[in-house]
Amino acid sequence: MSLFSENEPETYEINERVLRCHNCSNDTFWSRRAQLNTAVASFFNLDWANKEATCLVCSQCNYIHWFLI
Repeated sequence: MSLFSENEPETYEINERVLRCHNCSNDTFWSRRAQLNTAVASFFNLDWANKEATCLVCSQCNYIHWFLI
């Protein structure tokens, strides 16, 4: 079972440039979303109100690149 929804990693463009991994220079990634929880929102059970980020995970070295949405 995989942590990623896609079977194959994909290439992504950021500002019209192909994204390359900052760690290994690979150009294929799996995409995930992550919630950016805060202590205050979690304390009041309002985690749904926190911002989300898109995470592109390198298919070669698993380095995670975070992007706010």
